Amino acid sequence: MLDNYKQTQPIAYKILKNAVSKEKYSHAYLFETNGFYDSNNLILAFIKEILCEYINQENHNSDTCNKCKMIDTGNYPEIEIITPDGMWIKKDQLLKLQKEFNKKAIIGDKKIYIIKEAEKLNKQAANSILKFLEEPEDGIIAILITDNIYEILETIRSRCQLIKLKEDKKTLNVKNTKNILSLILYSKEELTEEEKEKLEKVIKFINYYEKNHLNTIIYMQKLWHDNIKTKEELLIAFDIMILYYKDILNLISNRNIELFNDYKQEILEIVSNNTITEICNKLNILTEIKEKIKYNANTNLLMDKLIIKLEGR
Repeated sequence: MLDNYKQTQPIAYKILKNAVSKEKYSHAYLFETNGFYDSNNLILAFIKEILCEYINQENHNSDTCNKCKMIDTGNYPEIEIITPDGMWIKKDQLLKLQKEFNKKAIIGDKKIYIIKEAEKLNKQAANSILKFLEEPEDGIIAILITDNIYEILETIRSRCQLIKLKEDKKTLNVKNTKNILSLILYSKEELTEEEKEKLEKVIKFINYYEKNHLNTIIYMQKLWHDNIKTKEELLIAFDIMILYYKDILNLISNRNIELFNDYKQEILEIVSNNTITEICNKLNILTEIKEKIKYNANTNLLMDKLIIKLEGR
């Protein structure tokens, strides 16, 4: 039940429980899981609260309730779940969803579609889902799930109610997720010297750009290409840049720096030369350019394009 998350996810719990008690649901929710270990069950509990009219009765038992059992086993007819087909969620999957949701409901008056790993919507699929979000139909609720909202197009983010789950650092097994990004988030001490060096190079690149702007292109080989060589390294580097700018946004919005306290002086300098709108624009540009990496675009040209777009040209 949703009440199980009252202590571990107090903010999300309050928002979701309030919607349930008032029976006023957003047409679309965007869950940022932040690596929370039990995010799937929390979202499932929310769905049960929406669809099962018996859920809050004193003698209710999810193990014996037919509706809850159907939801748990993936057999509830008014729930559609979309997951990536290979690397991407494709337009055809969204068209199939639309066709299914044009059919009359078999049970109740609400239909829910869930998009897992929503950051993997390809461009065509993202445009298709926008039509759903821009013209919501009564009784249809969208639930999009991602681990990082900044990988989701801003046009989609702006049309959803954001539910940001609180990360549970204790549940992360660093040894099983041994990569530079997870270690930056949870255990910098376990970074290898090479990984520390790459992290420093990425941060140095951002700080150099913020001081030198378009001139950064002249020194791109030394600042970037000599250090970030593989596609995997490039994707991780973009994740680091997104997280770094997210901390800049935190500071400029009078919130605490989450990850990069070691660079507070540099972040303060960047904050003094940017507005909130400019930082948000930079985050959107980084997310957009990162998407193109996955399509095997020419990475040299991609980085030049990044600087040009960051400069608003």
